[in-house]
Amino acid sequence: MLTARERINLAMDLQKPDRVPLMCQFSIGSMFQQLKPDPVEFWYDQNIFANGLITLCRKFRFDGILVSLHGHSAKWKDGLLKREVLDEENIRLTFENRTELHSLNDLPFITFKNNKPTPDISEIDIDKDIPGIIDYIPVSNNLHFNLDRDHLFDIFDIIYNKTGDEYSIHGEITSPFDYYLDLMGYENGLISLIMAPERTKAILGKFADGITDIAVRMCDKQIDAIKVSSPFTGMGFISKEHYREFVLPFEKRIITAIRQKGKHAYTHTCGSIGDRLELMSESNTSGLECLDPPPIGNVDLEDAFRRIGDRLFIKGNIDSVNSLLYADDLKARNDVKKIIETGMTKGKGFILSTACSIAPKVTEERLLMLSELVDEFGIY
Repeated sequence: MLTARERINLAMDLQKPDRVPLMCQFSIGSMFQQLKPDPVEFWYDQNIFANGLITLCRKFRFDGILVSLHGHSAKWKDGLLKREVLDEENIRLTFENRTELHSLNDLPFITFKNNKPTPDISEIDIDKDIPGIIDYIPVSNNLHFNLDRDHLFDIFDIIYNKTGDEYSIHGEITSPFDYYLDLMGYENGLISLIMAPERTKAILGKFADGITDIAVRMCDKQIDAIKVSSPFTGMGFISKEHYREFVLPFEKRIITAIRQKGKHAYTHTCGSIGDRLELMSESNTSGLECLDPPPIGNVDLEDAFRRIGDRLFIKGNIDSVNSLLYADDLKARNDVKKIIETGMTKGKGFILSTACSIAPKVTEERLLMLSELVDEFGIY
């Protein structure tokens, strides 16, 4: 009997383990749905967050743990003026420069007292305005997770000390393209790809340097892989040509550094990527995650294995909304069963997963169904 960690690692090495590995990514909302924690403490306290990840992995019999947030700061309360419990699901924090609404439904919602204007790319001083040392994760619009550089990877030690070699532990970094759009704003950033391509590349390069530094240092922890989160680089945002010019060189630099440290790297891109699977494989990545099926994307799993499955592992591609959240029991079961059978027969390396994060309202019963189906249909 293989350990969960061995099972994942064999799949990432393009080998077949004893059964199909199972490892989904939890959205913050789905974690809240299952754990019902204090949303503020869960967001800011690395011990509570780590314990939550371990609890969910064990409960749903996943083979791996994705550590989506790292570098938690014990000083997060600096500047906190007031904490208000609005109701049983919502807490508002008031800081000197912002308010934060923490909810059991989703990510924190941040409102700054003085919002910075969207910068003009021609006025950006790349040496001064782009950090040489990355100290935040651009989680979503206006929401930065600040990194404590003195305790950047403590959470990996916490999880490994509690689980040992039982599970495959994966870190996460964010694509330079995400940092760029976070800096410039989405509309302004996309326009600047056309109007100021060379300055755009200079900004991306500076971000890539800082992200590579984090990734290389993360590789020294007890992890097996690093996920490169790159959600804004699918067909809905940029063309293949722009992907090759503004995404591929910078992600390839980071991924190559990870691979040189002896760790796997895999790329997470949401939505429709059916036109660029081969292009994405040029980044030296070990695997691809999401591969959203219709209607949320346009990737057919069997076609993906035929095109890239001889050199990349695939992690996906259950539609969390239409197969797990809204489908009746028969459709949910049949959809997952088909994906398991396709992954087993068509690919060299396959990890069963939701295509993107687990939708927040997916029930406990539906998540438990995944391991049950793996046991029933996923034995090699």
